[in-house]
Amino acid sequence: MSETICPCGSGKNYADCCEKVIHGTPAETPEALMRARYSAYVKGEIDFIINSLHSSQRDNNDREEIRRWSQNSEWSGLEIIRTEKGGPDDDTGIVEFIARYRDRNIPMEHHEIAEFRREKGEWVFYDGELVPQAPYVRQEAKIGRNDPCPCGSGKKYKKCCGK
Repeated sequence: MSETICPCGSGKNYADCCEKVIHGTPAETPEALMRARYSAYVKGEIDFIINSLHSSQRDNNDREEIRRWSQNSEWSGLEIIRTEKGGPDDDTGIVEFIARYRDRNIPMEHHEIAEFRREKGEWVFYDGELVPQAPYVRQEAKIGRNDPCPCGSGKKYKKCCGK
């Protein structure tokens, strides 16, 4: 059996990391469950993705849509931004993450703040809130039409490179 690095980015062998959670070992923390859910998307483990949802959320998810996203995406990495709670004495936990992938060869990022809850003693994904991308902000000052052209021609921008 060949060893493969886990897709979740832990640096561990897949068999010693997310594969165990995907195949039935309860996740010890919300972060471990988040990593396993990401790996399940990479590996096409749709049953795990559905079964790791809070029971009140399962009917709100389209299995076929999850399968399509899993199979049609080229997964390129998971970054855990932060975690809150989720310890042995907690019933809730938060994991902020960025899942990177390519869709039709276009690089994409899924940035989410995910809420996890314990259900029957095990961590499950409850809900998530997408984090909107910050708007693009120009670093340099905008060139006015009547400003000198930055190419050095001595002409006004509108009569030179701004045509």
